[in-house]
Amino acid sequence: MLGRIVRAYLTVGRTFGAWLPPLVTFVLFSILRTVMTVGWALDPIFFPKLRGTKVVSPIVLVGNPRTGTTFLQRFLTDHGVGSGLELWRMLYSSLTIQALIKPFLPFLEKVSPARHHSTVAHETSLTSVETDDVSFMFRFFDGMFLYGFILAFDEQDRVDLVDPRRRDTTRRDADWLEALWRRSLVAHRSDRVVAKLFSLSAWLPTFLKRFPDARILYMVRDPLEVLPSALSLTTGVLGKAFDFWGRPEAIKRRYIDRMVAGYTLLLRRFHDDYTSGAIPRENVYIVRYDRLMREFDVVMDEILAFTGTPKGSALADAITAQAEKQRGYKSKHSYSLEQFGLDADAIRRDCAFVYEAFGI
Repeated sequence: MLGRIVRAYLTVGRTFGAWLPPLVTFVLFSILRTVMTVGWALDPIFFPKLRGTKVVSPIVLVGNPRTGTTFLQRFLTDHGVGSGLELWRMLYSSLTIQALIKPFLPFLEKVSPARHHSTVAHETSLTSVETDDVSFMFRFFDGMFLYGFILAFDEQDRVDLVDPRRRDTTRRDADWLEALWRRSLVAHRSDRVVAKLFSLSAWLPTFLKRFPDARILYMVRDPLEVLPSALSLTTGVLGKAFDFWGRPEAIKRRYIDRMVAGYTLLLRRFHDDYTSGAIPRENVYIVRYDRLMREFDVVMDEILAFTGTPKGSALADAITAQAEKQRGYKSKHSYSLEQFGLDADAIRRDCAFVYEAFGI
């Protein structure tokens, strides 16, 4: 971990000329990690229910950013299908510490990293249900968030640090997810997890060996929309935090190219594992973004059947209301291929396997 911290510090300093703020952040991260370790030791004492809590048939949304994963996860958690993790529960992962921290959330919101997000591209806050991927950053200073927001700027491409086929941390990550999800079930008084992890596209076969009863909702969307939208999200955050668009053209180009390659790799890994049979078909339901927007009620009925979720009257009413809203929905998030120097023909060529496999 120390090596990743030093590498990230040097990368931020050399790229953005920011030397002191990251240093303060890394010191706070070290303190936070120590406090959480103590809190985790105390959790079974103050929350004895944790000992008997098991993760059973988790619902896990997988797919590249900007494929509808956040929308669907929040709909499912908001309407009682299961519990998702709020950002603050991943940052302060101990149940004991959460009980102490909760009264101070309004103040902590003012200094939260979530304040850098554009609400148009992605509305979030400490109390918003978010992707479980970010927890790897908070706990291990590792994972694809570390790459996407920091290490992708390094002079040398560091994708090998987050690619499980080059550096395998899947056992560690699965252990962490199970422990985190058990705490989430206790905190929410729930019996089922609804998680979201885009990084699982790279190691889903291994994940399913650990959680063989998991129900995977794989979200897929036209790469011509996904790639610029995802880039708009990350560069929007980096623009607020570090003035991304004020960087030299060579640095911006290198970052964008690496991110496109990374997003494409995630698509390729899932496709290859899914079509080769490495991922059991009975564990996966493919959710196409266009269908989710156009026929939400039909897709939701299929999802509920796939996950074995009963459709009560309240959930049925919520689905009907959302389906009507979706038909007239128009996103305020604006982005374009030209903004990032992307070529439509090149994307269609590089992602032809997506179009062919999923009929987009």
